[in-house]
Order: sequence, then C-alpha cells, then structure tokens
Amino acid sequence: MFARVLTRVFKNVRYTVITPAIAVVILSGILLLPNRDIILQLFSSDILSLGTKLSFVFSLYGAVALNYGVLSIMYMVSIAVLFGINVSLLTYYIRRRQIEVSGKTAHVTSIGGLISGIFGIGCAACGSIILTSVLGLFGATGLLLLLPFHGAEFGVIGIILLAFSINYLVKKIDDPFVCPA
Repeated sequence: MFARVLTRVFKNVRYTVITPAIAVVILSGILLLPNRDIILQLFSSDILSLGTKLSFVFSLYGAVALNYGVLSIMYMVSIAVLFGINVSLLTYYIRRRQIEVSGKTAHVTSIGGLISGIFGIGCAACGSIILTSVLGLFGATGLLLLLPFHGAEFGVIGIILLAFSINYLVKKIDDPFVCPA
C-alpha cells in the first residue's frame, strides 16, 4: 500500500517538484538561521557587490561539515526530506478530496513533527539551536544536559512524528471516497 500510494502521488511532476523544493527551503532555514545576524549585516552593507554577498551565503552551505556533527547532519537532511514528502502528500490529499480536510490530525502531526525536529537541530558544542535560545530566556539551558542525548531527542521525536504523519496521510489517501456499505 505504502509504495503504491507514493508511486501514485509522485508520478505527478507537481508533487515531485514540491518535495525537494520544500526540503531545500527547510534545510536552508536550518543552516542559515544561526548566521542570520551576519547575513543581515552583510546584505545591509553597500561596500560588497551582490555576487560577493551571495557567494558568502552559499559558502555557508559548504561549512556544514565543519559546524555540525554527522548525527546533526543526518537529522537535518532527514527532517527536511520527510517534511517535503509530508507537504507533497498533504497537498495531494487536499487537492484529491477537493474539500476541506475534516480530520485535523494530519495538520497537527505535520506541524508537530516540524517543530520538534527544528528544536532538535544543533551541534554537540552548542546543543539545540532554537531550544537553547528559548530556554536561555528562562535560564534553563542547563536542563538540556540532563537529557541523555543533550537535546538530540527532539530531532528523533521530530523524525518519528513526521514518519507517523506520512504514514497517516498514506492511509488517508488510500481510503476510498465512499464509506463501506
């Protein structure tokens, strides 16, 4: 069932394009978020040309291996790809039904998977990027040290929620339009 539904959805070019596009946007957000102050300062400068500014931003993608560990890179890529697949399946499902989705479970699980996945992204030195920033407001960043994987649990939870959401959407897409008699 799973392979059949994915084949049915992704044989349409629209959904084949949506998945990597969403994955690139999510991955770009994850990679560029820690450097947002530098990027904003760089683009507000009149000294450098646009080509130099863009070259610097693209060089940040190459520094992934230096800034993140293997586990964090795997989380980032997994969350981005799963979220792209999730968005494609949800778009297909909504377009196929041509009415508002009656069950909000797919929306809640998709959003929950993305949020918890983003909370788990970070490196071993600084911990989770967003979670550390939020907890830092309350002086609770030391609580991450009490967790067994020091905040990496949120990445695993995000991947699990996204996989659950994809599974749920695949089942909903495979459901017939009419109720069984």
